[in-house]
Order: sequence, then C-alpha cells, then structure tokens
Amino acid sequence: MNERTPGGLLDGVFDRALSNLRSAWREIADSALGVLTGSGRPELPEDEVEGWRRQMLRCLTSRGGDVTARARAADLGRTYLALDPSGRERFLSLLAEEFDVDRAEIDRCCAALAAAEGRADRQHAENELRAALLPRRVTLLRQFNALPEGVKFLVDRRAELMDLATHDAALAGLEQDLKGLLANWFDIGFLELKRITWDSSAALLEKLIAYEAVHEIRGWNDLKNRLEADRRCFAFFHPRMPDEPLIFVEVALVSGMADNIQALLDEAAPVGDPQRADTAVFYSISNCQRGLAGISFGDFLIKRVVDALTAELPRLKVFATLSPVPGFRAWLARAESGSELLLPAEARSLAPLLDEPDAPLSVLDRVGWPADPALAGALREPLLRLCARYLLQERARSGRALDPVAQFHLSNGARVERLNWLGDVSPKGLQQSAGIMVNYLYRLADIEANHEAYRGIGRVAASSAVRNLIRDSARVAAAAR
Repeated sequence: MNERTPGGLLDGVFDRALSNLRSAWREIADSALGVLTGSGRPELPEDEVEGWRRQMLRCLTSRGGDVTARARAADLGRTYLALDPSGRERFLSLLAEEFDVDRAEIDRCCAALAAAEGRADRQHAENELRAALLPRRVTLLRQFNALPEGVKFLVDRRAELMDLATHDAALAGLEQDLKGLLANWFDIGFLELKRITWDSSAALLEKLIAYEAVHEIRGWNDLKNRLEADRRCFAFFHPRMPDEPLIFVEVALVSGMADNIQALLDEAAPVGDPQRADTAVFYSISNCQRGLAGISFGDFLIKRVVDALTAELPRLKVFATLSPVPGFRAWLARAESGSELLLPAEARSLAPLLDEPDAPLSVLDRVGWPADPALAGALREPLLRLCARYLLQERARSGRALDPVAQFHLSNGARVERLNWLGDVSPKGLQQSAGIMVNYLYRLADIEANHEAYRGIGRVAASSAVRNLIRDSARVAAAAR
C-alpha cells in the first residue's frame, strides 16, 4: 500500500462512497415508472421546486406499490446528492416546511380527545392524535431505510442539518425528527462489536485513518503499528451500515499504566507479548459519524471491550486510559483574564523567564517551550495543579465536568488516577492540553458506585495523588495570605 496523507484518504474514501451510492440509486430509480428523470440544476432553482414537491408527495402515497415507492425515494436521494450547498438547503427547507405536522388537524384531534366519552372513543381519539403528531416528512425519511446505504445517507443528512438548524427553526425541527429516528435505529441492542486487524479490508483500514480524531494516523506504517500483536482495535457496527464504523477504540497491552503518547506510538519500539501484559490502556476513542452526535453508545463500547479483553487475556488486571485534556488551554485563557491563577511562589519562579509578566501563561504559546528545561520545570507544578482544579472542580452549566473527555469517562464510572506531565508534546497536545495527559482508571469493582455518585451528586472520583495537588496549593495560598 502506498503512503497517503490522511486528508487525501478522507477525500478518496468519501468520493468513492458517493459515486457508488449514486450508481446504486440510479439503478433503483430506473427500475420503476413514475419517477422524475434527470437531476436538474445543482442550485435547485425555483422553477424546479414544484416538481420535487410533487415527487415528495408521490413518495407519501401507496400508489404503485413498494417497488415504485422505493424507486421514488432513490430518485429523491440521488438528485439530492447532485445538488450544491445552496440547492441542498433549499431541498431540506422544502421538506421541513411543507411536510411538517398539520397543526389544524392536531387541534381537531385534541378537541376530539377532550370530548371523548368511554374507553373505546378515547382510545380512538388518542390513536388519531398520535398519528397527527407524526410529521409527514418522517414517513418519507423512513423510506430510505429500505435503500442500500440509505441509513448512512440519513446519518450524513443529520450532520448537515446540525449546521443549518442553528439559524432556521423549521430545519431545527427536521433535525430533531431525524435524530429521533436514528436514536431508535441505533439502539445499543442492534450494534455489533468487532475487532479490526491488519487483515481487515483495505477500505475499512482507510476509514480508520480518515476517522481517527485523537492522535492522527500518519500513514500505513503508523496504522500497522497500532494493529500489532500488542495492540487491539475494536469498533461498533450497525447491520445497515456494515462497512462503516460508528465509534472505535484503540488499546495498548502493556505492563503498567502508560504516561506519554510518544512512547506508546513509537513505531521503532519492540512489539510486546500480549500474554504478559497486565494493563490495557485505552489511548484513543473516535466517533466516526457526526450525524449520530447525541446518540450515546461510547459508554457501552468501553464495557464491551473490557469484557472481550478479559476473556482473551485473563492476566489483564488494570484498565485505564491515556487521555488528552482538550478544554484545558481554552479554560486557562478564559480564567487568566479574570483572576490570579498562579500562587506567589509560582509567579516568582516564572518571572525571570517571561516576556509578558502581566500574562504569565501566554508563555505556553512560545514555540518549543517543553524543550527548555528551566521553563518546563517552572511550569510543571502550577500547570499540574491547575489541571487538577480544572478536572475536579470546574463545572459546565449542566453541573458536570467542564472537560468533554473527563465528562465521558467520569460518567462511565472511571476515576481520575494520574496527571502526566508532557504526556503529549505534539502541536495538538500542546495547543489543547498544555502537553498534559490523564490516566482515567476503570476499577471494575468501583465503576457502578463512581457512576452513580457522579450522576447523582456530581462527585468526581479521583486518586489521593490528584486530590493532593489541589489541597497542597490551597494550604500554600492560605499561608501566603
């Protein structure tokens, strides 16, 4: 296999998928009478809208049978894929605005329900109201479920709608309808956990490179290293999207908790013996389908992978992550503008090394600062302390952890076990996390209690070493006052 950039792979993967989808749907559309011919103009001008309104209405009738209905849906989808961004927005607006619920019919059903007497009349009125509350566009969207790659088509449409819906109430309603459909179709009971290996199809391996969201896969050699004997990769799949991973996790089988990603992904490091490993380190979890945002199955992934690993490798005793802190730098920037973050002793140690004494943490923007021993040494204690405060004490409006990765693992029952200084010195690691990485520990006996405490009262489970980072700084600050 040739080395290619992840960006090039991403474009190639999606271009081939789109071409195959158009071809398959053209064949279906041509298999029955009564569908529109031709794709029209990509901007979907006003003089073509009426034709597509009629075609949508035809999709909602039973005239012609299942084959014709399937062909009409395929033709709609094929035409949509040929539109440019403005044409797609117009198409979706037509679907959202003109195929919503009939509010007059809802009012009539509500009145009938209020006036109903007797159990039979009330049940009849409830059924009518239930039917009236279902937008016609949902019935149309469901027809894509019967098409090859139809579910993937709807997942991708929701990803588009998530952006468009921010400035259009009708599109927001369509996006919520689609989310409801997908939430039912992607129930955890329908998903299958599969292990991905170097022997998996080239198309699937390309998608791993394209979808990796935490630590960029730099090419085929890097990917092969992540699939060696001392590594594991598991993904959830849906039966209607058998070639599309929904979410995947990369695992390193090692002795002891890893403390930096550079060593873990070193292609020159010798391959370890998985039978001798005592620790499974989850170092990357990537959601692959943006259109499934808000439909949670990542927590089930961790549990299922732990079960699979313990069945295969009974010597494994420790299950932990090596995770970034993606919101830390952004929080530092906000917090520094409004309060004093550094303790007096920390400020004195940093002062001789700074270009901007009034904004001491702006030094984190200096290129190559981790390679400066004096500067890195002066930053170590305050940044670890502030990171502990950020993870354990800072809260979003929901009352949960402010950091999204912390929120994910804490709600799954993990605890904050250890902060790792300069665990990721890549440009992304420095820009997001100031180079710090976290080990979240999944202690099997404590997962349920940790989950309940976090969900119930917001208590963050953390090791004494991490909690002491905050307690020690509080004592120093009190003494200084």
